[in-house]
Amino acid sequence: MKITFFSTQSYDKTYFNANNEVHTVQYIDAPLTEETAILAQDSEVVCVFVNDTLNTKVMCTLAELGIKLIALRCAGYNNVKLQAAKEYGLTVVR
Repeated sequence: MKITFFSTQSYDKTYFNANNEVHTVQYIDAPLTEETAILAQDSEVVCVFVNDTLNTKVMCTLAELGIKLIALRCAGYNNVKLQAAKEYGLTVVR
């Protein structure tokens, strides 16, 4: 499975590389936005942080790219339009 991480910090790369033997991982330093969502092309999962934008337009783009799962690297999800995720068939986990 290919996972695209947005808003990646060096410690994210260190931790996830050390604990991954199965998945293909792409790290994007930029936050997830309407403009950067296309960078998740060919991925099945995006992993995002608290300041990433997960509005309806981003959800639509992710769904069109074939994303199935949005994994949050944060406790809160106030930046996630959960209704849009549901409408586009995207699962959100944290």
